[in-house]
Amino acid sequence: MEAIREVGPGGHYLGCAHTQRNFKTAFYTSPIADNNSFEQWEAEGGKDANQRATEAAQRLLRQYEPPPLDAAIDEALHEFIAKRKAELPNAVT
Repeated sequence: MEAIREVGPGGHYLGCAHTQRNFKTAFYTSPIADNNSFEQWEAEGGKDANQRATEAAQRLLRQYEPPPLDAAIDEALHEFIAKRKAELPNAVT
């Protein structure tokens, strides 16, 4: 409401205090998006969003380190999985 009162009818919000205070944190900017010029985009390989997303996913998978898991808990989980698979029809073992 503060911004509406400040801007008033027919105004714009880009320069109002509320926008200036919040614009850096109020919007999400995807790391996959590319807002460079066409020339810069082309010089950097001309990758589309699908290619950039695939590379980001592959990078995350390469960097993944499974959290530590106690050996007894791991064994209990494997036993539970095996038991449930045996109970289910058409279970794949």
